[in-house]
Amino acid sequence: MLASRARRRVHGAAVPDADLTRQREVVDAFFAAARDGDFAALVALLDPEAVVRIDGAAPAGISVVRGAAAVAEQVLATGGFPRLARMAQPALVNGAAGVVFAAEGRPFAVVAFTVRQGKIAEIDILGDPARLRRLDPAVPDR
Repeated sequence: MLASRARRRVHGAAVPDADLTRQREVVDAFFAAARDGDFAALVALLDPEAVVRIDGAAPAGISVVRGAAAVAEQVLATGGFPRLARMAQPALVNGAAGVVFAAEGRPFAVVAFTVRQGKIAEIDILGDPARLRRLDPAVPDR
């Protein structure tokens, strides 16, 4: 598996898509599929080897989910996600399409997406309140 990943990186597959408009379209489609509870659409938007990392300040550390089907299941298994998806505010996160979730003007989660070849390859969710307090205010990308 490590050799396979290394070969993809050498051949350029690991390079994120540079087109912010296309990144935003993919991320918006992801949230639309999540709001609709559309498992097949979620899987279609995810790279087969997609990875989600969640840093919520849990004592166990960062949790990781791997694989398109597992990621889609996790998204849909989170009962409140369709409601949360409606609260997503587009933002640039580390120079790429992302979202900020906020309540009463204070962010409670920041989500960074890595889009490669038109598919979501990585999702990094920061929900650690201590780390969120140190962030600069998010600036929407549209």
